[in-house]
Amino acid sequence: MNQDTKDPGRSILGGKREISFLKVLVEILEHQPAVRQKEIGNKLGLTPQAISKYICEMVDRGFVTGSGRGYYEVTPSGIEWLLESTEYLASYSRHIRHDLIHSVSIWTAIAADEMKAGEEVGMFMQDGFLYAAKKPSAATGVVVADAGPGTDVGVTHMHGIVEHHLGIVHACKVPRIRDGGSRNVNMDQLKQICYGKPIVAAVGIEAYVALKFSGRNPDLFFGSREGVIEAALHGISCTIVIVDGEFTDFIKSMEDRRITYIIHDLIVP
Repeated sequence: MNQDTKDPGRSILGGKREISFLKVLVEILEHQPAVRQKEIGNKLGLTPQAISKYICEMVDRGFVTGSGRGYYEVTPSGIEWLLESTEYLASYSRHIRHDLIHSVSIWTAIAADEMKAGEEVGMFMQDGFLYAAKKPSAATGVVVADAGPGTDVGVTHMHGIVEHHLGIVHACKVPRIRDGGSRNVNMDQLKQICYGKPIVAAVGIEAYVALKFSGRNPDLFFGSREGVIEAALHGISCTIVIVDGEFTDFIKSMEDRRITYIIHDLIVP
């Protein structure tokens, strides 16, 4: 019994030949019982002679049975070898993604305390920003370099889940200019909705003017839709004043991202 049969999984990463062997076997499984060697060769970039050689080897090893004239079927032994091989590849891929790449990835956070390189810290979200602190948290990481309070700090080897909640968006509809614009906006209601919100945005000149007359300068105007959605995804509750006609599309954008929103119709009847 050769090494491939003893350890079919690990042999897959042994070289180009082993990978080609696996791919040919998969093609046979996909197209059985009528297998056209030329089509497989064209798809995999192999000569018909190479395909024929691989199939003969598969027959010898009991992975494939053939009845002649291009009719082949993968045997239970061949299926078992495929499963073991692909499971090994999946495990190897997970090792690369989670154990290697994850361990060297560096996240940027704001240091809440004085920190030293190599120190384990807790990770949490606050006001839409990722923070690292010495206090315990559900998520932890390791500090890459010394950092002082309020500075940016690199954190690696993160484990656990950073506790995070989406913000709520208060979507306020105002009329277009042809329907009265800012003149037909319930200003008292607008002031109440904007009060205490860290971010207030406007879409449309009518919305911008309405906010100005209510005594609140909008924090966002250009790119305000994207800004409000991004803020909500980072846990910040916002108010967006948006002109009728742009309103429905924005609501759909929030629904697509599963953001919680409250609709306020500020149009005076």
